[in-house]
Amino acid sequence: MSRFLREEFVLLLGVLTVGFFKLGGDGLLGTKLNSITGVGLTAGLFVVVMAAIFAVVRHSDALAIKLGDPYGTLILTLSVILLEVVMISSVMITGDANPVLARDTMFAVVMTVFNGLLGITLLIGGVKYHTQKYNLEGMQSYLVAIIPLALLCLVLPNFSSIDASGGMSVALTITLVLVSVVLYGVFLFIQTRSHTHFFMDEDHQDEHDFHGPLGSNAYHTIMLVSYLLVVILLAKSLAVPIDGTVSLLGAPAALSGLIVAILILAPEAVGAIKAVLNNQLQRAMNLFLGSVLATIALTVPAVLLISGLISQTIVLGLTAAEMVLLATTLLMACVSFSSGRTNALNGVAHLILFIAYIILMFE
Repeated sequence: MSRFLREEFVLLLGVLTVGFFKLGGDGLLGTKLNSITGVGLTAGLFVVVMAAIFAVVRHSDALAIKLGDPYGTLILTLSVILLEVVMISSVMITGDANPVLARDTMFAVVMTVFNGLLGITLLIGGVKYHTQKYNLEGMQSYLVAIIPLALLCLVLPNFSSIDASGGMSVALTITLVLVSVVLYGVFLFIQTRSHTHFFMDEDHQDEHDFHGPLGSNAYHTIMLVSYLLVVILLAKSLAVPIDGTVSLLGAPAALSGLIVAILILAPEAVGAIKAVLNNQLQRAMNLFLGSVLATIALTVPAVLLISGLISQTIVLGLTAAEMVLLATTLLMACVSFSSGRTNALNGVAHLILFIAYIILMFE
């Protein structure tokens, strides 16, 4: 027991922090945001969140060693995205009606991962190693699944709506649910069964740096999910000072949602950057592109089914400017991952698209 407390004291600290903020700390943050107390609480909250994020990466690395890629990265990706889907679903069921919540969240994840986080990662890897290699077959498999899902779920509804509010027909709703489930199911079969080697480094070696004792698969899985829950719950608490600061600065409300999304995706970002610094670009791409694919494939069926049960309209179609950004992002990804090699220029190009997304948000 004492060994567990030494190794996982961050989990205990995280649980206590969650309890404090859910039992009144959130309200305290909201009322004393500009005071020394508010600043101190925000700083402490941020430190605990970051500690939990690094713990998530630690257990993910342990699972990657024990299971081998792509299973290790797949567990981390699915854990993060499933918790994100739960958050969206809970807001739909208990919160005020927001027909564009799922759409905006998915688009924020796509732009943040595909351009922001991926751009930073490729830039860091390009600066350190000049040129990095990845498994071309694996990247093409991701894009083959992501491109139709993204266009069908986030663009097609604009051209097939049955009313001015963006509502979809029953036929289109069923089609999107089936397409998401079937395409992602086939992809998972390819990734974990028939073509596992597509998602490994070019030399098919699974080399991971892990500092710490290795436990059982069940232990690391439970710890991974536990720390992820801490990150998700504390990210919602951290949204209180973020929302307050955004409002104080007069910035658009969507900015606070983007910041919270980045915090939720932070475990994958830290794991990916760590992998790139070790010249393991394929593992980083498994995390990033796996997140984009899982976000769309899991969120769309969940929100459409819930919207049908609670009779709440869901708008999935992006605005005109957002559709241009999405199409440009997908085209850029096809170019970046067409040769089996990347460099710093690829990273800069993706970061420029992310900056364009941020600028568009302020219009």
